[in-house]
Amino acid sequence: MDWVTGLVPGGKESFNAFLAIAYRYSKGLRCLPCHREDTAMDTALLFWNNIISTCGLPKTIISDRDPKFTS
Repeated sequence: MDWVTGLVPGGKESFNAFLAIAYRYSKGLRCLPCHREDTAMDTALLFWNNIISTCGLPKTIISDRDPKFTS
């Protein structure tokens, strides 16, 4: 999971980034619109509401240890 930033703001909420979550085994990709300025709590809620609530708790999460993941 990682962020893609630097996008032109779009949509009624002016999203300017997205959180990309790749599934290891199915090779699927979920792209969740967000804001570049989102905090660790915002990211946790985004992950909880869109991934854990629909797919369940993952066994492992691989990230690049961005401060938003480690704070």
